[in-house]
Amino acid sequence: MTDTEGPVGITNAGRHDARSSVRRRDRGKEDSWVRAFMARAPFGFFATVGKDGQPFLNSNLFVYDEEQHCIYLHTHRIGRTRDNIAMVEKVAFSVAAMGRLLPASEALEFSVEYAGVVAFGAGQIVDDEAEAKSALQALLNKYAPHLVPDRDYRSTTNEELARTAVYRIDVETWSGKQKEVEADFPGAFDLPELPIPFPERGAGQ
Repeated sequence: MTDTEGPVGITNAGRHDARSSVRRRDRGKEDSWVRAFMARAPFGFFATVGKDGQPFLNSNLFVYDEEQHCIYLHTHRIGRTRDNIAMVEKVAFSVAAMGRLLPASEALEFSVEYAGVVAFGAGQIVDDEAEAKSALQALLNKYAPHLVPDRDYRSTTNEELARTAVYRIDVETWSGKQKEVEADFPGAFDLPELPIPFPERGAGQ
């Protein structure tokens, strides 16, 4: 490290908050990296706490609103996520990607390439109709950018909006981490892709 680089981790996102301060500061990432990763990640894991302190984790499609610095997602109007949010507003949200497995001469030293973000904040149900519709449209714009509302599909109606629950996570702090090694790392290998269990789709193949 040179004098111009400064202390390790000095630019890490979330470094001033105990919730998001990472132990391996050399693997921490700056705020701009975190924002870019959140914009690209295809899905995440939404953590809430419910009755008697029981944690609950739900995988969700989501969209990050950079201007508002919040995360939007939605579920059915009835369910554990909604019940938990109504009781405890403190939540966490995580996205991650996995790279190659990294073998070593000792079992304990085996490792993996990875990248991920953990966000902490306050979760709430979006009651404002205009905000909820805007959030749902932002989700559609993220996952189906080639389709145009009211041309390729009908926009969300009030009746349809009444059948879903839209959530906003106001991000209070977050952190990003990444481990990447050289391309010619000895013995590095990719795991086979996880087969997706859609038997009906695979029946004709």
